[in-house]
Amino acid sequence: MTRTHAQLLSLAALTLCTTASAQTILGFTSASAARETAVESKFKSIPTPDEERRQHRIFTQEPHIAGSKRNNELAEYIRDEWKKQGLEDVIIRRYDVYGTNPKSASLEMIAPIHYQATLRETPLPGDEDSQNPAISGAWLGMSISGDVTAPVIYAHSGNPEDYDLLRKSGISVKGKIVLVRYSNPYSYRGFKALTAQREGAAAMLVYSDPQEDGYKKGKVDPDGPWGPEYHIQRGAITYDFMVPGDPQTPGWASVPGAKRIPIEEAISAPKIMALPLSWHDAKPLLENMDGPMAPQDWQGGLPIQYHLGGDRVKAHLKIEMDNGIQPYYVVEGRIRGSELPDEWVVLGNHRDAWVFGGVDPSSGTASMMELTRALGKLAKDGMRPRRTLVVCSWDGEEVGLTGSTEWGEQFADELRAKAVAYINVDEATSGPNFHAQAVASLAPMLVETSRSLNDPSGKTLYDAWKETIAREKTEGNQSGQFSSSGIIDESLADTRIGSGSDHTVFLNFIGMPVLGLGFDGDYGVYHSAYDDFYWMNHFGDPGYKYHTLMSQLWGVTALRLANADLLPFDFASYASNVRQFVNELAKANEKTMWGQPPSAVQPGEAGQPMLDLKPILDAVDAFEAAGKRLNESITRKLSSEKIDPKLAETLNHGMMQVERNWLNPDGIPGRPWFKHILYGARFTYAHLELPGLTEAVEAQDWPTAKQQAEILRRALSKNTELLNQLDATLN
Repeated sequence: MTRTHAQLLSLAALTLCTTASAQTILGFTSASAARETAVESKFKSIPTPDEERRQHRIFTQEPHIAGSKRNNELAEYIRDEWKKQGLEDVIIRRYDVYGTNPKSASLEMIAPIHYQATLRETPLPGDEDSQNPAISGAWLGMSISGDVTAPVIYAHSGNPEDYDLLRKSGISVKGKIVLVRYSNPYSYRGFKALTAQREGAAAMLVYSDPQEDGYKKGKVDPDGPWGPEYHIQRGAITYDFMVPGDPQTPGWASVPGAKRIPIEEAISAPKIMALPLSWHDAKPLLENMDGPMAPQDWQGGLPIQYHLGGDRVKAHLKIEMDNGIQPYYVVEGRIRGSELPDEWVVLGNHRDAWVFGGVDPSSGTASMMELTRALGKLAKDGMRPRRTLVVCSWDGEEVGLTGSTEWGEQFADELRAKAVAYINVDEATSGPNFHAQAVASLAPMLVETSRSLNDPSGKTLYDAWKETIAREKTEGNQSGQFSSSGIIDESLADTRIGSGSDHTVFLNFIGMPVLGLGFDGDYGVYHSAYDDFYWMNHFGDPGYKYHTLMSQLWGVTALRLANADLLPFDFASYASNVRQFVNELAKANEKTMWGQPPSAVQPGEAGQPMLDLKPILDAVDAFEAAGKRLNESITRKLSSEKIDPKLAETLNHGMMQVERNWLNPDGIPGRPWFKHILYGARFTYAHLELPGLTEAVEAQDWPTAKQQAEILRRALSKNTELLNQLDATLN
């Protein structure tokens, strides 16, 4: 912090500095930690539940899908508010993207009986917003237009193995309409669409079964948090697990005038009709189906026997879409750093919602507005962060992670040079259970930060977090053996980071460390018209205490990264995590990697693995040893209380480079946009560690696997050399 900053601290804050002088914070000298504690105390006192609720109401007043007039008005509102709050360099950036909007949709069963699907959500008693005439009917973003009459087949969750079972039952879906469920097991609806497209289906219907998010879970809205009979889960089916962002500008920003590829050549643009249904509209189709009885694990929560279908149920589906170029708007503002303005901590939340977005994303947007108000007040009071804080309101996340991707692609080179980390908040809260994702190098810092905040339950956030993880582990194995005292810090933050939100471009394309923060709970109205102000005030966060805590946590995490003397990365933890990834890959593919289980190889036999992972594990060991040495040297340097600015610059920029070194310029085989060799996502959005290597091993493509293993080994060696060089500057 600057001398001016220190002079402007109030007497109370200075007293707090004195009493907190013994406190340590990762990356801070004791004197800096005392100042940081005072700043954080002031910051945490600013956000209020009343302001969170007021902001939340503004963002949930009307539907605001990406590209809509209301969503664009909200961009202007955020810009104006940020200027009033004291943010600097506030700007709205325009991207001309291939967007999506519905025109009309109809579904009728024409045999064996007639049924006209409602494709609408009925108003709920007491929920005035559910009567808003601006609420859309059922639609899925990026569906193509079309008109088809065909038999309907029940394909369970719509994953490849489900179609395998249908084939074994003598059922072909070619030219037919497939009816699939959102969950059981979960997969991203875009992967369901791609799978149906590959299987030759004419169209896909996807519905919410009450077993997953409805009355089988508990009371439904308006009496409880779960989805009622008519709730419809909208969403996009973009194949953004291949390339996120604007389908016509893969890898470069869709600024006005940018070159565009034909939409027919865009691999992330679906080529299939798709429509979501409530269970109210799915039930008549399911209960009239013939064909074989569906397996037990395909049965759902409706009071009927689920069949696979055949030719008995026929339906007429017509969809008319308005897909084409339209502007999306990203709002950007910053608090310029007082000492290191060219080192950036980036924070973001998306603004666009399928309807009102009570949880997704408006809870996060409300928390963001209180976060920026508090940061602006600190800046006005002279408490500027050392590094620059960049805050963004993304557009089009729901369509294909669009706004963040285009912004990231536009500023990729600058971000690789300047960015410390990206902190994402999508949904701030749908309940009281805290979950966080982090690259492993930042997980210890995040755990430490959680100790400094109070949960509304009366515990520290750290203790509440441990209890949540312990409870989930108990539920997961039904043994009841876990307790919060048995949960170690290393298992709190989720270091298995998939896709599905705005962190994707920063981690997988740019090579920035990322963190994702959120509170969750029972939530059955996802992407429906019932995800609104009423639901939040009755079930999600009555009193807006968790909204407030999110503002505090988000800000304190950002301030610790922005104000640290030496950035709080722990690369020994990263190495331990990578070793775990490698060992899990070996265990999961034990038989194929050896051609037979290693235990079957008798002494004296020439049992050689198809892929030798020992060079990688040796490289991990060396990286971990270098990380431990650097940790020890940094601790000693911080305890000395004197750090030369030039030395700090060398160390910090070197540590920022580690994440960039995990990038492979050629990308994952088959998906070159995704460049991170440690983190990726399966087509389902699920996390995928060591993505290039793992996919090659699973495909038993041993030449590619060996190539990917060597890429990983070289990256580990490169980062080990870098850490050793940084350590040498300290000794």
